Amino acid sequence: MRILVVDDEELIREVIKDYSLNEGYEVDEASNGEEAIECVSNNKYDVIIMDIMMPHMDGYQAVREIKKIKDIPVIMLSARTEEYDKLQGFDIGIDDYITKPFSPKELIARIKAVTKRNKDEDILSVGNIVLDTLSYTVKIDNNIVEMTHTQFELLKLFLTNPGIALSRERIIESIWGYEYEADDRTIDAHIKLLRNKLGIYKDSIKTIRRVGYKFDYEEK
Repeated sequence: MRILVVDDEELIREVIKDYSLNEGYEVDEASNGEEAIECVSNNKYDVIIMDIMMPHMDGYQAVREIKKIKDIPVIMLSARTEEYDKLQGFDIGIDDYITKPFSPKELIARIKAVTKRNKDEDILSVGNIVLDTLSYTVKIDNNIVEMTHTQFELLKLFLTNPGIALSRERIIESIWGYEYEADDRTIDAHIKLLRNKLGIYKDSIKTIRRVGYKFDYEEK
């Protein structure tokens, strides 16, 4: 995996580079947005670590220009902690946001999570249930089943985590994000609707008492 680290502070670049090299990653460096754009134009990267406050061109503008060239996952670094700054980053297409000072180990974990999400299979299938993330369709026993966005994302979460008990908290974080406010009954209602869409396979979604839910496919 190849990473581009963009920050005007050499010490931060060096710290990120050292930890990334220990993970076996290749690392390129840029000290400002203009250099980052030039690197992206001439190389292929799996993820970009982008600072916001830099000379010549800030991180926001650099990401906008990079997205015109290539769709590369971006993790933004910033000393800014205001919600506005995070939302601005997500609005222009970044994948994650981490504030300074940060733990290099946490950053590596974020890199792994972002690259894993972007390498997910286009088609997920368990038994006779097939989910296509490109066409946004679900087929059960070769028949297309209409689902809402929430039902589709819930099923995708279950198919990517077969046999794993998922807490209600993790389901909320994965589908709606940390800011979503919902009680257990709301989640249970969504699960009930999804079960109904699965028809004869509805019992594949197991209720784990005091935890949440688990997907164990039951062939019919």
